[in-house]
Amino acid sequence: MSGGKHLLGRPKGYHIFGTAKVGEKGQIVIPKEARKLFQVEPGDTLLILGDERNGIIVTKPDVIRDAATQIFENLGSREEDEHNGTV
Repeated sequence: MSGGKHLLGRPKGYHIFGTAKVGEKGQIVIPKEARKLFQVEPGDTLLILGDERNGIIVTKPDVIRDAATQIFENLGSREEDEHNGTV
């Protein structure tokens, strides 16, 4: 894994955990390695997002909340810079 690349040529930090079969009730089992890495525990609530071109994203809600908070903080500081004429 020289140069920070994954065995399959993906950047370090990207993972392929395998496949999951969808059961009759629409349920999937998240692979154990993925649950461990992302600290997903029984009873956790996960957020399901979808993009018709790119597919489904499963994440913890706090990941999206943290990203949204940072975006809004950056927007606020940019608006302040524009107001002060520093942009």
